[in-house]
Amino acid sequence: MKGTEEEVIRQATTGDTKAMAQLFQRHYSFLYKYLLKVTMNPSTAEDIAQDTVIRCMENIGRYNGTSSFSSWMITIATRIYMDRIRRKKREQQWLQNERKQGIRNMRWQLESRNEEWSDLMEALSRLSEEHRIAILLKHYYGYSYEEIGSMLGVPAGTVKSRTAYGIKSLRKEMKMDV
Repeated sequence: MKGTEEEVIRQATTGDTKAMAQLFQRHYSFLYKYLLKVTMNPSTAEDIAQDTVIRCMENIGRYNGTSSFSSWMITIATRIYMDRIRRKKREQQWLQNERKQGIRNMRWQLESRNEEWSDLMEALSRLSEEHRIAILLKHYYGYSYEEIGSMLGVPAGTVKSRTAYGIKSLRKEMKMDV
């Protein structure tokens, strides 16, 4: 099926699946390359490109021709990407709030049983999970760097680095000499 862009678009809007396939075949590479530059991640670019094609297929009747078809696709792709960014940001905020609430609950439970919420626990709660896990597994549970690396699926050197950074942060947090 050949034809001008306008003819192919018109046929696609009437439900012609071959025309729709041809239209997306013409523009997919352009869309993907754009998304690759926006996301800097091939997997994310591919996911968003596929979501964009689906959204375009669902809304092909809304395309009014005031801009080029590729511009219309880029607009939809950009909105999908921005929605993902906003959703991810909201999820991160929710997770941070959950973590803070969990720490408050843990502290309350310890104190209600007349157990101490130590400065060390407070400082540990402020570390990233990566650093806290490395320190706990190494210094509290006594695993070797190699064992921890195997557990976490990272090299032993990464575990050593996380542990050292975490301890340095704890000392700074607790205002101990480094």
